[in-house]
Amino acid sequence: MSKARLVLEKDYRLAAVDHRIFGSFVEHLGRSVYNGIFEPNHIAADENGFRRDVLELVRALKISLIRYPGGNFVSGYRWEDGVGKIEDRPSRLDLAWRTLETNRIGVNEFSEWCKQAGAELMMAINLGTRGIEDALNLLEYCNHPSDTYYSDLRISHGVKEPHNIKFWCLGNEMDGPWQTGHKTAREYGRLAAETGRAMKAMCPDIELTACGSSNADMPTFADWEAEVLNESYDIVDYISLHQYFSNAEGDTGNFLACTLGTDQFIKSVIAVCDFIKAKKRGKKDIYLSFDEWNVWYHSSGRAEEAMRTNPWKISPSLLEDIYTFEDALVTGCMLITLLKHTDRLKMACLAQLVNVIAPIITQPGGGVLCQTIYYPFLHVSAYGRGVSLLPLITSDKYDSKDFTDVPYLEAAGVVSDETGQLTIFAVNRDVHEPLHLECALRGFENYKLIEHIALESECLRATNTFENPNRVIPIKKPIPAHAAEKSFVIELSPASWNVLRFAEAE
Repeated sequence: MSKARLVLEKDYRLAAVDHRIFGSFVEHLGRSVYNGIFEPNHIAADENGFRRDVLELVRALKISLIRYPGGNFVSGYRWEDGVGKIEDRPSRLDLAWRTLETNRIGVNEFSEWCKQAGAELMMAINLGTRGIEDALNLLEYCNHPSDTYYSDLRISHGVKEPHNIKFWCLGNEMDGPWQTGHKTAREYGRLAAETGRAMKAMCPDIELTACGSSNADMPTFADWEAEVLNESYDIVDYISLHQYFSNAEGDTGNFLACTLGTDQFIKSVIAVCDFIKAKKRGKKDIYLSFDEWNVWYHSSGRAEEAMRTNPWKISPSLLEDIYTFEDALVTGCMLITLLKHTDRLKMACLAQLVNVIAPIITQPGGGVLCQTIYYPFLHVSAYGRGVSLLPLITSDKYDSKDFTDVPYLEAAGVVSDETGQLTIFAVNRDVHEPLHLECALRGFENYKLIEHIALESECLRATNTFENPNRVIPIKKPIPAHAAEKSFVIELSPASWNVLRFAEAE
């Protein structure tokens, strides 16, 4: 049996958890929008064509922020195509995913859906094929009250009140040669700075995210961030991080360790941000927006083949990963990693939300299903709001192909501002043995364990399906008899996600 010790001190407060880290992402890609959140002929569709059953599961996740409309899609997007009368909207070829975009859903419809979901809209703008003027036109359309061309155009489209979108992404993955309008760091940094400057002249209270590297393995990583921020430091508020995780090699030990690389990725980007701050003699910190992250590898080959051999279809099935139990463990490790960096990481988006590499999948005309990765996000969103504590962990370790000294225990603790309850999120990376965990809680002497929620399975490759939707679902574990003690021991099952909730004894 592996052993670990976790120390949490009530006064060792890292930072308040920004609610915006519980964000997600909806792109005009595959069945994310059409035959995903929107299916007007479905029995569960509302008067606007959005599926109520999907919306119910989205609301349960308490999504705070939704990035839209891309993603790679945005770098060729004409926002004007998606407003006005439905029958007048043109269909366009989307070069990013080689599909046909009908523009049935645009900013007005999606903004209304976000309100129903209880989420803020984060709007991405096209800095691939477009630039400053089009960004200003979109901003005016969305945020200006009235008496200008684009605000009055919005009103003529039946939307009297402005959307008041606060968070804006200045393009998407502009370092990537796959991106329409791909740019060098200098080209993009200048464009982002001047676009952002003009946008803030119109709406000073908006917050802007500059594109960071598409992933930490890009050959230009770190140089890209430094050059972009060198140009745009005075204008932008955040820089983005993107990362996807793969177990294509079938190496579970290495897969479960992959978020150690994420931790280093975050620290490296913070270091670059602080270097530019020092270089500029700046007074503000640049914060991080991890606005794309997830497990993504199950469907990649099939999607590439479909785009190559059968292009220009309307909402084809693309990138529909069916997630396994071990994918849920990595999702849990990633959420814990985000909680450990709440001092600088203020926004994050699980990519994506429905059907496309998503926690929720649908059948056209049929049911809706929670995938394995749905549950760790559900738990952290429900119980991870408050103040993140600095965890002190000692643990037995193992080595993997890409990582050394991987602790079997991955954990974080959050104290709720509203209830005062403490929640520990913990993953046992040991796939063979239980983890003997000793918890030392300092400043929580009168607290007792009130609930232990776990996600566990005897099969690492177990999935939820429409035929068997409850194969991997959370269970409630028995509470140990000694749970009221200051320091207690608990056993975590092999390869498990755990939520330990503590409350002050009455």
